[in-house]
Formats: sequence, structure tokens, C-alpha cells
Amino acid sequence: MLYSPGGRPPEGRRNDPPLSPEVFPEVSPDLSRTPQNTARMVPAMTAPARVQARSFLTLHYRLAGPDGRAVVDTFVDKPATLSLGSGQLAPAIEARLVGLQEGAEASFELPAGAAFGQRNPELLQRVKRLLLRELGDPDAEYAVGDVVEFPTPDGQGRYAGVVRECAPDWLMFDFNHPLAGQAVRFDVKLLGVL
Repeated sequence: MLYSPGGRPPEGRRNDPPLSPEVFPEVSPDLSRTPQNTARMVPAMTAPARVQARSFLTLHYRLAGPDGRAVVDTFVDKPATLSLGSGQLAPAIEARLVGLQEGAEASFELPAGAAFGQRNPELLQRVKRLLLRELGDPDAEYAVGDVVEFPTPDGQGRYAGVVRECAPDWLMFDFNHPLAGQAVRFDVKLLGVL
């Protein structure tokens, strides 16, 4: 039976039949709504997920050098999906993402060398043209500024170098990251965090 706020049946209504659950299901007794079970009955409102060290992300991002020119910009196309800790982003950039909520937009300025390290003179290397013909297109022509991909020693991956100098028998390649030793700006919009 329904009672008034004071807990007693209203005057003149003491002999009304109890309300039928088939007619009024919203007033049927529900034992799961006892105080200790109330939390199970209320839909949980969850806060947006936060980025953690091994999160899987869907995001738009732009990586630019000190001149402001974008090296990578997914805002103009499809978003990127990546897993933190897998080497897809520089550790210094990943560290700035940790703690951000899904849906966040942010921009980070990283000082020279913080994102991709300092330039390493040992990563300037001469490669014989004969080796280039063996590994790639034997008829390829190279010019200063060209980016050339090479297979990793195990053949499972690839890495790139920029032609810095051309000689008759060899080419000088720079295997440093193009933004090594430079300040960078990273703009991000987190679309999804798992």
C-alpha cells in the first residue's frame, strides 16, 4: 500500500486494496533497492578516461618544428591510433599526454632536444652507391635533401636518412631525426582513450 509522507495511510483510505504490480509496476516492491544495494540500481556516471602509460589512443595531432611548419598533421585527414610505450611517439611527448582526459585538447612546447634528442654527428654516414643499388632501385638518382628508406639489419623494419652530400661513389646520409636538436610544438586532440 502507498502511504503518506508521515508513514500512515491517509484518512478514509485505510481499506483500499494494495496496488497491483501488473497495473503499477513502478510502485511494486523491489528488494534490490534496499540502502545497501542502491549503488547497483543507479546507472554509473563515469568520468572520461585518462591517458595512462600503456593507453591505446585515437587522436589528432600536429608536430611542428621551430619554424611552425608541420612535420606531421593528422588534423587535415584521419585521426591516428597508437599505443603509448610502443615507440610510436617520442617519450617526452608521451609523458605530456599522460593524465589528460579523453576529449582534451592541448598544446605543448618542448625545448630544443627534449623531444628527439640532440643531433648526433655519428649519425652522419657515408653509404656507397654500390650498396644503394643492391638495397634499392639500381637506376635511382639521388639529390641533396632526398629522404631514402633503408631496411633494418633484421629486415623487419625500415629507417630513413636524408641525403646531405653527393659524391661520385658515395652519398652522405643524415640518420638523425629531422627535428633532433630543435624545439618542437605538439598540438593534440584526444578522441578516444582505452
